[in-house]
Order: sequence, then structure tokens, then C-alpha cells
Amino acid sequence: MPLYEYQCERCGKRFEVRQSFSQGGADLKCPACGAAAPRRLFSSFSCAGSSDSGFSGDSGFSSGGGSGCSSCSSGNCASCGR
Repeated sequence: MPLYEYQCERCGKRFEVRQSFSQGGADLKCPACGAAAPRRLFSSFSCAGSSDSGFSGDSGFSSGGGSGCSSCSSGNCASCGR
């Protein structure tokens, strides 16, 4: 389940909530002041992978090595970019 970051419009408190994509944040309240409808923030994230999968967590897709993911059958895989 994704982790979303919110910020209270009233007091400015930032907090994180683990919720499904479809839930949204309409029913959330600030844990500090209780204000309704905090604003969802856009957060950065990182992914880690092994070099065997053809994915490098630091710089995106690598161009060499590995055999791709288990769903690869050609050079146009949507999962790993191979």
C-alpha cells in the first residue's frame, strides 16, 4: 500500500498516511490540530533493484547486463525497459 505525505492547511504540520490509491484524503484530519482536508504533497521516491534484472536503482534503467525481468520476451518490455 502506498505511503502519502500530507500537510495541514491550518497549522502546517506534515504527516504521512498509508492508504490505497483510491481512498484519497477527503476524510483525513491533521493529527496535530484536527483540521479537516489536508493537502496531499508530491514526494520523491527511490527504487532499488539488482543488476541481474537490468535495473539500477541509482540511475534508472541500465543498458547492459542481466536478462531482464520474468515477463520479457522482446526488446520492448514495459516492466524493465529491455
